[in-house]
Amino acid sequence: MRVSLGTLRNSNNVRAFAMLAIGGSALALAAPAVAEANGDFVDFESEFDAEFVDDSDGQRATNEITLLPGDVTRFGFSRATAPISPDTPLMGLQGKALIPPGPPKPLKAKLVVSQFVDVPVAGDADSTFRYSGRADAYIHIGGSNFGLDDSWQLNLRPEFTWGETSNGAIGLIPNNTALFRPEGAGDFDLSASITKRWKSGTSLTIGKINVLDISGALPVVESDGHYGFQNLGLALPPTAVVPNTLTGAQLEIPTKDFIYRFWVFDPDSQYERTGFETAFESGVAFMAAAAYKARLGGKLPGIYNVALVGSTRDTFAVDILPRALTPPPQPIASFGNESGELALQLSAYQFFKMYPEAPGKGWGILARFQASRGDPTFLDYSGYFGISGNPRKRPQDRFGLAYFQYSLTDELVDDIAFRLPIEDEQGVEVFYTLGLTNNFGLTLNAQLIDSAVEFRDTGVLVGARLTAGF
Repeated sequence: MRVSLGTLRNSNNVRAFAMLAIGGSALALAAPAVAEANGDFVDFESEFDAEFVDDSDGQRATNEITLLPGDVTRFGFSRATAPISPDTPLMGLQGKALIPPGPPKPLKAKLVVSQFVDVPVAGDADSTFRYSGRADAYIHIGGSNFGLDDSWQLNLRPEFTWGETSNGAIGLIPNNTALFRPEGAGDFDLSASITKRWKSGTSLTIGKINVLDISGALPVVESDGHYGFQNLGLALPPTAVVPNTLTGAQLEIPTKDFIYRFWVFDPDSQYERTGFETAFESGVAFMAAAAYKARLGGKLPGIYNVALVGSTRDTFAVDILPRALTPPPQPIASFGNESGELALQLSAYQFFKMYPEAPGKGWGILARFQASRGDPTFLDYSGYFGISGNPRKRPQDRFGLAYFQYSLTDELVDDIAFRLPIEDEQGVEVFYTLGLTNNFGLTLNAQLIDSAVEFRDTGVLVGARLTAGF
């Protein structure tokens, strides 16, 4: 079968590259502990070393949060210019609370809706104007509603998309994270999990988990499809090991200087599945990571992460590799005849400037690198680096500029070369978000993409995103 440019241009075969084991692993590994999905409330205890005030019998005495001596200077402002109280939380780049204003609530809910318009303006993709959207709900029900205490939490995560996506029109890596889907998948999915948290900050989550949620809590990058960078290569870097939606267990152990994470999960994508249909039939996947909480100059926060991810899978990820990239059957093909996956990930997210007059706002750098052992993992290396933050004169706004590159495993490239010549994919994304109100933001976005499809010209995509969060 020969795949023509016309076949590929708007084909689901390449749109589904979003499912390159859309690995939130690198993001999740480095992200601070999140008390609420989508990063609305970040666990200050694990990220910034705050602690709840306990009385002598070990029960929480007040609803207040105690700041440690270095916490104020760590954010680059003084008590005189920005007094802190439990009712005035520190704010992140997107205006999200970095210090929760009180103890866990019996019920928390949030809705985020984004609408997208985009059009290719350079390259050989059709200059088609497209409209689409995505809505995500984040519902957290405390255990007190079920006769337990609120250290237990039920997490419900429905999501819905609509419209026409431009994913696959230029590159293999989807240019719109919010709209990635497996080939032939529908527009709705529901994830459900249970979390148990201890006073030490340790937490255990079991169930079906959308890894995309964790990426929004990363310092500096703070991208989850609704906010920040839009290209999947930056917002949720593919790993080809960790699926976008997984079923398994995630253990997180925060300490003074490190956050340790241990995951065990099904390597198959659980999108539009309950997790029980084919539980672990392809093997068992794991992740082990350590994230160091840096204090540059004793003030500027950062996260430096190292992680190992792998699986016992004895073939490539058939359910997430697009059909256009699927190799011939063996023994004709050489790719897919090895067993076991293993990849090393290194990432860094470091603030270089924070504004005394705007708590939690500033700018910093983001960088990531991953290398795998190859077959049966279909990505052998990938990475990005860039800058993101808030302009000082308009701290309610956000900006970002970053470069990314991805490489398919050599054996796979050789096996499909007779019908689809492939090379490395690389690109640059720039965005600027206007903070219109506390609930609305308008993002202008441009992406320059040198497609992995060898016969495609370098393309440029421009677009806008209107996001509302309630």
